[in-house]
Amino acid sequence: MEFGYEFKNKGLLKTALTHSSYANETKTKSNERLEFLGDSVLSIIVSDYIFHHMPNVDEGKLTKLRASLVCEQSLAEFAREIKLNEMILLGKGEKSTGGADRPSIISDAFEAVLAAIYLDGGIEPAKKFVLRFIKNKLSGGVFKDYKTALQEVIQKNPEEQLYYKLKSESGPEHDKKFTVEVYLNSNPLSEGVGHSKKDAEQQAAKKALLFMGVEL
Repeated sequence: MEFGYEFKNKGLLKTALTHSSYANETKTKSNERLEFLGDSVLSIIVSDYIFHHMPNVDEGKLTKLRASLVCEQSLAEFAREIKLNEMILLGKGEKSTGGADRPSIISDAFEAVLAAIYLDGGIEPAKKFVLRFIKNKLSGGVFKDYKTALQEVIQKNPEEQLYYKLKSESGPEHDKKFTVEVYLNSNPLSEGVGHSKKDAEQQAAKKALLFMGVEL
């Protein structure tokens, strides 16, 4: 597993990977307290980064952007990139019901690992750990709000109705792909593909804007 960090206290890492179901079975510490701390560390790192790198973005948009970057879906994706989900210690019941693929469990473990890095090495290695994921997401432009932009264009003609429809979904539970079509009245404008319905809707809206000649 690639954290980009060497722990001095290996026990911190083990605790960060210990789900409450496993802790209850083995009478050990769970990662819940670390997850609590990691949530705050994550928020300050991401807030600091977007505040300094996006000087022309207002407070409202910064808040939405941060929420997108630190949401359960995003953190679960980050965790899967480094196969963190394969290392989480789960109780027998949780493991048998697919806990290792559950976004809530994976995202909590990601925050707990971040807290463990912060406690073990301080804020700088914690920043390094988180920002590689954040920079990749931002550079891909995934979090531009194309749906809102498209809605604003369509609202200029009040009689027009915009809606999104799920066309298909495929892949295993932990790596789903969704295809969504965006319609103007009853006419399909474009379709988008993503690892969540929201991502697919954003991609569909982006294509619709490009089709309409809107500069992004």
